[in-house]
Amino acid sequence: MEPFSQSSPLFESRLRSLRKIHQGKVRDIYDVDSQHLLIVTTDRLSAFDVVLPDPIAFKGEVLTQISLFWFGKTRHIVPNHLSDLKVEDVILDPAERAQLAGRTMVVKKLTPLPVEAVARGYLIGSGYKDYQLHGSVCGIALPAGLQVAERLPEPIFTPASKAPAGQHDENIDFEAIVSLIGRDYATRIRRITLEIYRFAADHARARNIIIADTKFEFGLDKAGNMLLIDEVLTPDSSRFWPMASYKPGSSPPSFDKQFVRDYLESLHWNKKPPAPHLPPDIQARTSDNYRAALKLLTA
Repeated sequence: MEPFSQSSPLFESRLRSLRKIHQGKVRDIYDVDSQHLLIVTTDRLSAFDVVLPDPIAFKGEVLTQISLFWFGKTRHIVPNHLSDLKVEDVILDPAERAQLAGRTMVVKKLTPLPVEAVARGYLIGSGYKDYQLHGSVCGIALPAGLQVAERLPEPIFTPASKAPAGQHDENIDFEAIVSLIGRDYATRIRRITLEIYRFAADHARARNIIIADTKFEFGLDKAGNMLLIDEVLTPDSSRFWPMASYKPGSSPPSFDKQFVRDYLESLHWNKKPPAPHLPPDIQARTSDNYRAALKLLTA
């Protein structure tokens, strides 16, 4: 694991040597060559699908280091998009490399599949809302009487469609995934998603962390092989709960940005841009939460 940099938080990367082809809520993506991309994980923070104006110190490094950790740990389950190239192979300018330290991956160019592959081991968030309405999540019937945050009898695969920028992903059932990408890929994604989740949940549980749910993304190479892409089992893509404070029936504290959402909910903000600034103490607590997740999961 790389040490944290001493540089200022990075809200947006700026490279002269490569062409930026996409800027997401958190990641800046640059074109390297016909086979590779460079992904820079900034310190931007989004809530309610809106990017907040204040970067969170060390967030991009934490997300990158956790993803690299899990990419290494899950190679026996599924190949991933990491390439053999290092940042110094594609960025020659020392000043440009300095802003990328600890937060950058060079990855293979793939065709992303239009699916958010979600695994749930506990009933929380949109899954709990679906359960309250229908007694099921993504068409999967669940036992009656489950409480919020309750552990499910078995982890379930609850996919979502990838929404356009600024819109929310929508939970869909398995047959909807089949119609999007075909039964073979849909079946493989379901199997791999649950296998990674079970493997990671066991690893985390041994470190007194509960992984309540998580989401993965997959892409295809030119031969049609499926690879794990994007980020893996980070506080941005997962709910991590400290086991010591877990209790069914209430939403546990978590190693992510939930308390940022709680703070924003206390304001008179319509959840549309521009987003309000975060007080310094909220920024600091968020940074501490992210770093705590990295330390506990990868120690």
